[in-house]
Amino acid sequence: MPLLEIVQIRRVTASIRLEESTAALIDQYAAFLHASADEVVDKALSYVFAKDRDFQDFLRSPEAAQVPASLRIRMVPQNNGAAEPANGAGKSAKLGGGRQ
Repeated sequence: MPLLEIVQIRRVTASIRLEESTAALIDQYAAFLHASADEVVDKALSYVFAKDRDFQDFLRSPEAAQVPASLRIRMVPQNNGAAEPANGAGKSAKLGGGRQ
C-alpha cells in the first residue's frame, strides 16, 4: 500500500466581478495568509457554503437541481482537443478565478 495518496482536484477558471474594495481585501488577505487570491476566494466560498445551513437544505431540494449555470467558465480543451465547458456542461463548478 502506498504511503501517500494523491488526490487530483479539477480546477476551473471563472470570471467574476467584485467591488473594488472587496478585491483589495482579497489581495490583503492573500498576503496575510501567504496564499494566492484564488485560494482565498475558493476557501472563503467553500467555508460559507459549508456553514450556511439554509443553503445546505436548499442543496438537498429538487429546486437546486434546476438552477441554471450563471458563472462564466472559461472553455478549456479536453484530451481529444475539443473545447468543452470547464464546469462539465452545467455541473456545479468551484470558483478558481482571481482578479486580473
